[in-house]
Amino acid sequence: MKRLLAHIIAGAIVIFARVITAVRADWKGVAPAPTRRVYFANHTSNADFILLWAAIPPQFRRHTRPVAAADYWLKTKFRSFIGQDVVRGVLIDRNPETRSEDPVAQMAEATDAGASLIIFPEGQRNMTGETLLPFKTGLFHLATARPALELVPVWIENLNRVMPKGEIIPVPFLCTVTFGAPLAYSPDKARFLQAAYDAVLALKPDMRDG
Repeated sequence: MKRLLAHIIAGAIVIFARVITAVRADWKGVAPAPTRRVYFANHTSNADFILLWAAIPPQFRRHTRPVAAADYWLKTKFRSFIGQDVVRGVLIDRNPETRSEDPVAQMAEATDAGASLIIFPEGQRNMTGETLLPFKTGLFHLATARPALELVPVWIENLNRVMPKGEIIPVPFLCTVTFGAPLAYSPDKARFLQAAYDAVLALKPDMRDG
């Protein structure tokens, strides 16, 4: 019963996201595929992963898991149900002093089990929406631990207008999720993170059109 309820709610969330945002998936540099991937994207809203998740075709969506903050998604029973059962998030304890599991190991284990991941390398919401915050190192360490993963940059456009900070009622607004060409791995951490940063920012509409 719990699994059926989670499946129904997952479908309802996708429908709601599509109705509110009319989300359009733009696969510019890559096509949907069953390949194990890490989708890494800009982060302006708590609903980012929902929109990205909804933009992925359903046959691949069911194997795609967001990496999210445990302190947020385990705060209430309802959030916990959504985070753990509906979207099957890989929930990370962001506090090094209290965590009992290594975040990179958690992500690697999820991909070993066949999942693709959605991650936000900025590590926190960027409220400007104009550029990107510096990327944290988790993406590099995951790519180093599992070099066979396909690393796909993503730009989410306009979701910060749908769910402005402090608001609980979404405002209908057209959103686009743009998927770019897979990123090549480099063992040079600084070079890799800069390339990842540039790959996401290059998908921003005014950067593409400029």
